[in-house]
Amino acid sequence: MRIGFIGGGAMGEALVSSFLKANAIQASDVVVSDVAEVRREQLSSEYGVAVTDDNAEAVANADIVVLAVKPQEFSNVAGPLKGTLISNTTVLSIMAGVSIDRIASELGHDAIVRVMPNTAAFVGEAMSVWTASSGVDDHTKSTIAVLLATMGREMEVSDEAQVDMATAVNGSGPGFVFYFLEGLIDGAEKVGFAREQAEALAVQTLYGSALLSRESDKDVGALREMVTSKGGTTAAGLEALDEAGVRGAIASAVVAAHERAKEL
Repeated sequence: MRIGFIGGGAMGEALVSSFLKANAIQASDVVVSDVAEVRREQLSSEYGVAVTDDNAEAVANADIVVLAVKPQEFSNVAGPLKGTLISNTTVLSIMAGVSIDRIASELGHDAIVRVMPNTAAFVGEAMSVWTASSGVDDHTKSTIAVLLATMGREMEVSDEAQVDMATAVNGSGPGFVFYFLEGLIDGAEKVGFAREQAEALAVQTLYGSALLSRESDKDVGALREMVTSKGGTTAAGLEALDEAGVRGAIASAVVAAHERAKEL
């Protein structure tokens, strides 16, 4: 299976790394196109993949073409490639906000998969939400699911609108989580921990809590109640969060991110 990448930035590299680590593909099966020479040299050196600054070379005879460029760059990329993709090529887009219809129209191609992964792909714990056009057969969808699972967990949805929704949750969500984590670290410092100690405590606490939530058969509300004794320390902290409107603010952040995804 030959895969051509258009764009070798952070997320493009995360996909390359994950696919190779899982032995889902071999380095000899990969060609990455990027405009930046320093990125091409780094990807070639670290992963042993072929690199080029010619998008047409990257997509030639590829079974899968990964679009890993910024949404605003898509039209410039698509123009020279329109009508050049072979019939059995599947286009896998990780561009936020760019619809399947637009990709199909600008490339003149009908086999499109649109996916929203996240940066946890770098550690094999991504959540990837994806959907496919009617031009993608069941065998190819199975292959896509296997590839995305190398980065963490994958979820196929039938409604493309849910990919835009996912952009606001698993796509932007890490930024919201890191924001909360910064606050947890700041709080640990305020009660007396050194910065390094505060970071270690906060990061492991968040990681362990997320893992418990994933592995437990209890919902998150029940898990919260497990550690919240009436009149206790957790209850006091949660009261402060409620008074500050933190829960509503987080929900509002997701809504704002979703609105922006639709604008894109």
